[in-house]
Amino acid sequence: PLVEGDIQLDGQSIAKRPVKDRSMSLVYQQFINYPHLSVLDNVAFPLRRQGKKKAEAQLLAAKMLMTVGLGDFLQRRPAQLSGGQQQRVAIARALAMSPDVILFDEATSALDPELVGEVLQVMQSLAQDGMTMLVVTHEMGFAKGVADRVVFMDGGVIVEQGPPSQVISAPVEERTRAFLSSVLNH
Repeated sequence: PLVEGDIQLDGQSIAKRPVKDRSMSLVYQQFINYPHLSVLDNVAFPLRRQGKKKAEAQLLAAKMLMTVGLGDFLQRRPAQLSGGQQQRVAIARALAMSPDVILFDEATSALDPELVGEVLQVMQSLAQDGMTMLVVTHEMGFAKGVADRVVFMDGGVIVEQGPPSQVISAPVEERTRAFLSSVLNH
């Protein structure tokens, strides 16, 4: 059966917000970068589309790339970067839009295990700086250490929700316990 829901931001459904609404940014599972553009221009591109002048867009893009630890890679092409670095370019692009919220859809799932940590470190730094994030993840250690609230879903239905200390460390629901046992024992 189709399960439906709604995500609201400031009391308004995100589905009803204008497409150009900059209050939210999204970082996908697969890093989506334009291969023919430099890292700097990949981050500046949406800013230019919003009407910012090239110099202003590139200055902001450079600042965001420094924020995610890529200040030395501005002129490289995406193919010259590791998967973790490419995902950090995507995070810098999301940050450049000055969102109130960033949605992360399994931002580390396409990465080799050794690259996952560098992306999670950037996300943890964003959380410490007060960025509101909605993160879909299987990285339970990250969720436990960074989240204010954890929601465990199965089949599109909320099974359990609450603070990480409860949901991850002492889950009430059997389905949550089975999932965590499976994930944490691998």
